[in-house]
Amino acid sequence: MNGKRRFGGRGKAGQGQQQKEGQQRRPMFRRRKVCKFCADKIDDINYKDVKLLMPFVPERAKVLPRRISGTCAMHQRKLRTAIMRARQLALIPYTAE
Repeated sequence: MNGKRRFGGRGKAGQGQQQKEGQQRRPMFRRRKVCKFCADKIDDINYKDVKLLMPFVPERAKVLPRRISGTCAMHQRKLRTAIMRARQLALIPYTAE
């Protein structure tokens, strides 16, 4: 390698898109997610209401995290507890088939 060392860092040279002079990059607008339970004023999340719980359990049967589902911290804790209880009673599967 002719005495040169190569490092696998994240330099700017490896990026495919380069900005031209005078152009500024606009930040991507991302809509803030709103807690579904706060918006609908649902105080208690019942483990027997499978229709309410299923959108928060994808096909891999993992509980969706807050950053993806958009729920607030309080409702995420209640949601997780309800999903676990529904799984114990075999209302929701533990794993994908």
